Amino acid sequence: MKQTLAIFALTIVTCFLTVSTQAQSGLKDLEGTINIDGSSTVAPITIEADAGFRKIAPKVKVPVGVSGTGGGFKRFTKGETDISDASRPIKYKEFESCKANGVSFIEIPVAYDGLTVAVGKSNDFVEQLTVDQLKKIFLADSKDKSFTNAKTWKDIDDSWPATEIKIFSPGTDSGTFDYFKEVVVGKSDASMRADMSVSEDDNVLVQGIAKTEGAIGFFGASYYFANQDKLKGVKIVNPDSGEAVEVSAANIESGVYAPFSRPLFIYVNSKSARRPEVKVFVNYYLDNAPELAAKVKYVGLPKEIGDAAKAHFKTRKVGTHFWEMNNGEPAKREGSLSEVYTVENLLK
Repeated sequence: MKQTLAIFALTIVTCFLTVSTQAQSGLKDLEGTINIDGSSTVAPITIEADAGFRKIAPKVKVPVGVSGTGGGFKRFTKGETDISDASRPIKYKEFESCKANGVSFIEIPVAYDGLTVAVGKSNDFVEQLTVDQLKKIFLADSKDKSFTNAKTWKDIDDSWPATEIKIFSPGTDSGTFDYFKEVVVGKSDASMRADMSVSEDDNVLVQGIAKTEGAIGFFGASYYFANQDKLKGVKIVNPDSGEAVEVSAANIESGVYAPFSRPLFIYVNSKSARRPEVKVFVNYYLDNAPELAAKVKYVGLPKEIGDAAKAHFKTRKVGTHFWEMNNGEPAKREGSLSEVYTVENLLK
């Protein structure tokens, strides 16, 4: 009897190993190219996903472009890419372009980020800023002279030196730029100042801030975490609590790093998702998203949101969760990611 059970167990193990070997062999033989473009903020996570994926599917090529969230969506809405990295939800006009071009998509959050305001390491006076002070620094002068921006640090705080403020910013195609503008400009008619040094490459911004006297700029938290030897992160005063909060993984996840905590996304072309290499890559991405996010200094999503993202992809739930129609007009949904990212909120 014991011998029979042993043979039975050995047979099961042998079958399992055979299936596993066949599955691994299948991935090693999998071929194709997955075209990805978009956010420079999300790119480090996607690149890390590709690095891990290449170990199990070495013949699949995954070129990752960094033309910015807006630049990535320009290509994605035309069907030129399979996946679009995005550091903000899709805009309604981009959503309309997708529909006009017959592009349906699956909207997938992958991590949380904290947009970081930074100054050079040698700056020994700026420790924290309010949103109103950020307005003085980053907004253009008002045409009706009701608002004048700060030219020097002394214009912000009389106890600070009269050093000229030099601003470094992501380009206008960047989702980081859009998010910062949304928070700082709000619903006013103000605009961002035109004399900023801009780049879609966040590493260029890091170097500019680090090497320029009086400099300040902003980008995703991972670029700050990776360059703390060159930069000083500025604490942001939470508008609700009045407390100055530093950017950290814990503060981003809890939401106290406000108003600059935000979710990051990948958008997957639903037609592309039918291809084996895309399907397997996205599943790998989602299965490993928390670890991938942590590796590049972002914050993983709560398990319930990660599970919802997996379910959306598995069942091909297409559309955006971040827009709704009110009396025939598009309106942006408000609320936390857990409140917004539900099947009931999908707009197709």
